[in-house]
Amino acid sequence: LNDTLFAEAELEDTDTVYLWLGANVMLSYKIPAAITLLTSKLEAAQTSLDHTVEDLEFLREQLTIMEVNTARVYNWDVKRRRERREREEASKGTQ
Repeated sequence: LNDTLFAEAELEDTDTVYLWLGANVMLSYKIPAAITLLTSKLEAAQTSLDHTVEDLEFLREQLTIMEVNTARVYNWDVKRRRERREREEASKGTQ
């Protein structure tokens, strides 16, 4: 019902479990089939997590590169404006 609920119970021995699949779907599985299904889902989730971590590392690297390039363009513009201002001042001084 909810991840935060907790209950204790005594159960009879059984060879069937019920798995909630989502979208109001619950199916009964024999225990070995349920273990196989859950193991495959866990492996798929781990693979997805690994890919997501790789993607995040790539994005962090690209963000750093973008910030460095932005700083370089800003510094280039500052230098260009300074040189233009110095040329204008020099041309006014010679006239």
